[in-house]
Amino acid sequence: MRPLTRAAAFGAGAVAGYLADARFGDPRRGHPVAGFGGAAGRLERRLWRDDRAAGTAFTALCVGTVAAVAVAADRLLGRRPLGRAALAAAATWTVLGGTSLTREARTVGRALTAGDLAAARERLPHLCGRDPSALDEQQIARAVVESVAENTADAVVNALLWGGLAGTPGLLAFRAVNTLDAMVGHRSPRYARFGWASARLDDVAGWPGARLTALLTVAAAPEPRTAWRVWRRDGSAHPSPNAGQAESAFAGAVGVRLGGTLQYGERTEHRPVLGEGLRPVGVDDIERACLLSRRVGALALGTTVAGHLLLRAALIRKRRNRA
Repeated sequence: MRPLTRAAAFGAGAVAGYLADARFGDPRRGHPVAGFGGAAGRLERRLWRDDRAAGTAFTALCVGTVAAVAVAADRLLGRRPLGRAALAAAATWTVLGGTSLTREARTVGRALTAGDLAAARERLPHLCGRDPSALDEQQIARAVVESVAENTADAVVNALLWGGLAGTPGLLAFRAVNTLDAMVGHRSPRYARFGWASARLDDVAGWPGARLTALLTVAAAPEPRTAWRVWRRDGSAHPSPNAGQAESAFAGAVGVRLGGTLQYGERTEHRPVLGEGLRPVGVDDIERACLLSRRVGALALGTTVAGHLLLRAALIRKRRNRA
């Protein structure tokens, strides 16, 4: 039997890691991403200054360390295909959050179905940063669908895409970038300058995956034409350069209207409507969004693994032609 190539080892590991996430979700304790977040938090307390330079140094140090360790581990296992596959599997399972995402969304959905608005409000912060205290049933359902759409891009498609482009180091570096954005990239007096670099880097890193998420959502939609139309019309209306791509495609795919006024603590945002003319979100649409998210994730796995194999093959041919 021929040994696995580098590309095939990564592909096999990515599939195994995806299946592990599908079966088990995130580890309950000792999650590596939580460990990284804790270490980054301690470093932030030492480096924090109210300026962009300090935040840029913080971001570069955190992401650079993760990428360097991943590259070193990948090279160490360069001649051990099974070891490379195991490393890719562990990294993929670590960075993906698709199962936990849909699990949390369905928990809120069950509470709404049971008429327990208080429980739904209590659980919503596990999905997004909105203030749930004044949200009614329809507004909570809308928040859940929007969170499922946005996090399908961030927690599944983007991670797989960067794995397809750069192997295991790409998987882990993207998760580091996305985690830092969640920690310091939001708008607040403390992080307006310090978090600037993390937020901008996340925008850049998330740009290709957001568009791929929208394309795969169209492909997975029950009515692809509607999903395509809403995405092309409304995808750029969102204030985020990336979130609107996935949310507008999901709006068209599920057949609902998203966007509008949002409350984040004391901050209110008035966002454009995505899917104008479609019906309001209902509680049953949470399950529809979850099923769509899982289909998009499966398509992303196949697309990025195939892309990785093709990319590696093209690089090998190029090197041989130069020799």
